[in-house]
Parts: sequence; C-alpha cells; structure tokens
Amino acid sequence: MHTESVIFSFFLIFTGAALLATLSLYFRQPLLLAYIVLGAILGPFGLAWVVDTELLADVSHIGIIFLLFLIGLDMQPSHLFRMLRKGYMVAFISSLAFALLGFFVGYGFGFSMIDSLIIGASTMFSSTIIGIKLLPTTVLHHKQTGELVVGLLLLQDLLAIILLTLLTTLGQQFSEGLELSLNVDLLISLAALPLIMLAALGFVRWVLLPLIKRFDRFHEYIFLLALGWCLGLAELAHSIGLSAEIGAFIAGVSLASSVISQYIAINLKPIRDFFLVLFFFSIGASFNFPLMHSIWFQCLVLAVLVVTIKPIVFGWIIRPICNSKATSWEVGFRLGQTSEFSILIATLAASSMLISESASLLIQATAIITFVASSYLVVWNFKSPIAVKDHLRHD
Repeated sequence: MHTESVIFSFFLIFTGAALLATLSLYFRQPLLLAYIVLGAILGPFGLAWVVDTELLADVSHIGIIFLLFLIGLDMQPSHLFRMLRKGYMVAFISSLAFALLGFFVGYGFGFSMIDSLIIGASTMFSSTIIGIKLLPTTVLHHKQTGELVVGLLLLQDLLAIILLTLLTTLGQQFSEGLELSLNVDLLISLAALPLIMLAALGFVRWVLLPLIKRFDRFHEYIFLLALGWCLGLAELAHSIGLSAEIGAFIAGVSLASSVISQYIAINLKPIRDFFLVLFFFSIGASFNFPLMHSIWFQCLVLAVLVVTIKPIVFGWIIRPICNSKATSWEVGFRLGQTSEFSILIATLAASSMLISESASLLIQATAIITFVASSYLVVWNFKSPIAVKDHLRHD
C-alpha cells in the first residue's frame, strides 16, 4: 500500500468512525458495533474503499498489546498472583464446558472432527477487549467483579497461547521429529513465562526505575521509555513462543509498583484507543459476508448458545468464591462472548489448512455476533463507561 493510500484509508476509517460513533451515542448504541459496521461498509466485501485489511489488522494488533500493558500497570504482582490462585479452577472448568459446547454444536451440524474440535476450542475464550473496555475504572481496580473478570481473562489468555502454539506446529507437515519439536516448544514456552517475569522485575528495579528517577522531569523521555519497554518485552515474548500480549502484560505488571505507573497509563490511553478502533474496523472489513448465506443458521445457533449459556455457567461456578449472587451473574454476563483470540485461531487454522473455510467463517461470525450481543447486554444492565442508562454510566 502506498503512503497516499494509507493516509486516505486512515482518513476514511477515522472520519467514518467519528460519524458512526456520533450516531451510536445519539441512539445509545455500543461504539464497538459502529467500528465493526464501518469495516463491513468500507472493506473488500462492501464498498472496497479500504482493501488492505491485513496491514490494518497488523497495525491494530498493537492496540491489544497496549491494552494488556495498561492492564498490567494497575496490577501489583502480589495482587495478580492472588487473583490467579483464586480463579484457576473456575477457568479450567468453564473452559472445558465451553469447549464441549462448541464441539457438539459443530459436530451436530455435520462438521468434521477436526473442524468441531477447533470450533470447540475457539468457544472457550471470552474477549479481553470487551471485558476490560466495558468495566468502569472503579470496578476494574477496586471491586471483586473487576478482579474476577481480569483474573479469568488472563488465565484464558494463557490457555489461548498454548492452543496457538499447538496450531502453529500442527500446521506444518507432521513427522516424528516435528512431534517431538511440538512438545519441546510447549515446555520451553511454559517454562519461559516465570523466568521472563522475574527478569522483568529485576530489570525494572535495577535499570528502568533509576533512569526514571534521574530523568523524571523530561516527560517525553518517560513516554519513550515506557513505549520501548512495552514493545520490547512483547517482542521478546513473541520470539520465544509466547504471545506479544503476554509480554506486554508482564511489562506492565513489572512497572505497577512504581510511582510513575499511573502517569504512564494516562498518557498511553489515547494511543491504545487509536489502535483499538483499527482492530474492530479490521474485524468487520475482513469478514466474508457473501458466504454467510450457507451457514447463517449454524452461526445464529452457536452465538445464541454462547450468549445464554456462558453467563449461566460462569454464574454457577463463580458463586462459591463471590461476595454475592449478583456479582457472580455480572461476571458471567461480562464474559458472555467469544474472543478476539477465537478469530486468531480461525484465521491461523484456515491458513494452515487445518479446518474448512466454512468452519473458519462460523468461528469468526460467532465472535462478531457475540461481541455485539454481549455489549448490548452489559451496557443496558451493568455499570459501564458507555452504559445506556444514566445511573449506570461510570468512567
């Protein structure tokens, strides 16, 4: 794509996003829906005014990285470990239940065994972006609802990393050596996680914090240092088989104890939002709507089951560790969708010829439908920065 076309694409995306966002706010609709609809209108399967969706998807991926970095900045390491200990069994049981749900729906509609397995795997996860974006700051940092939502999403992200590693390896031609390599890669990736965390904490304590303390009056320097730390650790994690998102989250956690963490978080939020608009635009733009006529019923059934069953399962499983029944139900509804990881799984599996195009389309369509439906349920019934009712709107 030429420079002129990049500028023109960004002009179309952000001008269109501003217009649709204005309409959404007037009619009290979720802003995420406006960005996805805009992608469908301007993308290759709509007016085809923006055609290089792969480039936009790569750029928007940075938004997810910054989102995880900002989440980490508000997570003290001791607080994080306490959340993970509390939620690991809930994450395991719920993931198994949702995987079985997706598998039996896929298999019942005549998809192959491998298609059904990957459909089931994609159903396990909830959206980190929607889960965090629709949480008010007071709930995210000071309420049990926020603790449970973030803890469960992080545990799901770890499962997603393992699954993506498996799919990456399975996409190659199998041989005895490659099967051994699969096991070694998984062990290396899992073993590297605590090592990276310890190394990051040490580097922040002995290198970054002294630098920040020495040059704290130069705000531009602190901003650049934070960006370099976030993206550097994201790339390091990616290079050893983990995801860039986990690396960025570790980078944020390692800085959470510093006095400068909130200053960094406030200054990075506009950059995060810029890239997240591109992320949701790319979802709508890359979706092959003309093929929907062949599987629309399967998509609708799976989406309805996800949106209705996930809150029930989460509400039932979380209840023993919650302060109240209302909290367990709220957590369930906030996690009642599939994930951006589901879309990544579908794209990777299809490009590796592991699943059929119709199965990949089913996963992506279910994600989009549940993103929209879940957002509506949350903004109509729970506290949110974009809640429909005035008494529920909290930043």
